[in-house]
Amino acid sequence: QVQLVESGGGLVQAGGSLRLSCAAAGSNVRVNAMGWYRQAPGKQRDLVASITSGGIANYADSVKGRFAISRDNAKNTVYLQMNSLKPEDTAVYYCIVTDIGHMPPRNYWGQGTQVTVSS
Repeated sequence: QVQLVESGGGLVQAGGSLRLSCAAAGSNVRVNAMGWYRQAPGKQRDLVASITSGGIANYADSVKGRFAISRDNAKNTVYLQMNSLKPEDTAVYYCIVTDIGHMPPRNYWGQGTQVTVSS
């Protein structure tokens, strides 16, 4: 079993920055891919960014050039640095990790953290 603990959400004015973090813990955890999704009220949950175990990142077009995903493999932690925030970035942000330490591999979701950007 993998536990994910997210932190870093909050209220920020447009143009501001926030940094989210998500730490994975558990016995025999081997984290492979990590990423962030977001879900605004009344909308589906969409991918924001992902990063492979080797550090290759992928971004949604809407956040390219503004957000940066990174990870610390020693800490099983993924980060999302969000700059130049816009009101349309307002959503609940969820981290997701793939654990390959157990068979079959399985995805785990964080509890979600609210990001609110005021205009």
